[in-house]
Amino acid sequence: MATSSFEKDIVIVGGGIIGCTSAYFLSRHPSFDPIKHRITLLEASQIAGGASGKAGGLLGLWAYPNCIVPLSFRLHSELAAEHGGEDRWGYRRIHCGSLEAQGRALQRLTGEVKQDQRSNAISLQKKDNLGAPKPKSDDLPEDLDWVSPEVSPDYSEMGTPENTAQVHPYQFTTAMAQLAEERGVKTVLGSVSSMDTSGKAVKSVTYNDKKTSQSHTIPATDVVITAGPWTQRVFPPAPISAMRAHSVTIKSSEPISAYALFTSISLPPDFGKTDTFVKSKRPSGKVVSPEIYARPGNEAYACGEGDKLVPLPKTTEDVVTDDSRCQDIIDYVSSISDELRDGEVTARQACYLPLGGPLIGQTGVKGMLMAAGHTCWGIQNGPASGKLISELVFDGKAKSANIASLDPRKEM
Repeated sequence: MATSSFEKDIVIVGGGIIGCTSAYFLSRHPSFDPIKHRITLLEASQIAGGASGKAGGLLGLWAYPNCIVPLSFRLHSELAAEHGGEDRWGYRRIHCGSLEAQGRALQRLTGEVKQDQRSNAISLQKKDNLGAPKPKSDDLPEDLDWVSPEVSPDYSEMGTPENTAQVHPYQFTTAMAQLAEERGVKTVLGSVSSMDTSGKAVKSVTYNDKKTSQSHTIPATDVVITAGPWTQRVFPPAPISAMRAHSVTIKSSEPISAYALFTSISLPPDFGKTDTFVKSKRPSGKVVSPEIYARPGNEAYACGEGDKLVPLPKTTEDVVTDDSRCQDIIDYVSSISDELRDGEVTARQACYLPLGGPLIGQTGVKGMLMAAGHTCWGIQNGPASGKLISELVFDGKAKSANIASLDPRKEM
């Protein structure tokens, strides 16, 4: 049953991509009335401070889960057309492929890598369970000239500009927040300390203001939990866990064509050796799999494998970056590309990915919804998640996609 005729105090907990797209679509739902409906976006540290600001930004019609991917891919295109996304957040169609290569030995490394920091590597799972056709081996595309021919590259196409695109995650997420604010959404920086759900219904949210540390309680008829890897701390029954992931950005002085690459790089036995000694304790002859996404402006984003060595911190501002893991990524991509080897490293960063979903829908507490656990496809599936949340709040049900398989109540 539609509930748009009632007064509503809607609180969104979490200012990442899912929270910001939820705010955007709630404020643009046909039933939204700024006189009767109040929307608060509550974020503990800063908008897009976590994975939503440090992700790769790959969009694929071949991603998963397939119940929301087509909707979200289309919405990305529509949002870019409506709001100038090409200039505002780097939306563009790109090629995507799998690349096998023989990495070249590096002449020097910037620091020693400890063996215990190389353990417990975990795949980001972006290529797992994809709906894409089985890759077909092709010659290296002529315009993929920032991969050195010396590394014996073997390229297999995974996606084309017809079904693959990208955005700059931080720019896209912050733009969604700004566009929501233009429609009356109030952004508040503060950490949730408690929620009143007496009688198995949402009544209020209490938070500590980030600037003043003072406690405030705001009324709530609807609470949307979009706290990513922090979801379980806000709502303990949520089966959402976390994995740390590192990434870097590199600015090249040379043009970098629009490709996203899932690599498999075989390192040579002398990788990391100098003329006199070995500075790295990494095992020689190993195979590594950094992902590389070319961005507008001759920038490349590259990420490595995940790990669970450091527990999830209190907020995104407390995330610890392991510089040696970032250096690994730089060394690996440098081994196959002169443009990246000679480029300027502009960011070394880490974030936590939410695992266990995506889960979108009711939680069993009246008025409390959840949209979390989007793994590495949060940016891709953000718009669909936000639109579906707006329908659940104002229409009482999801209309744009069948998300029965994503019901959080099945997992709690």
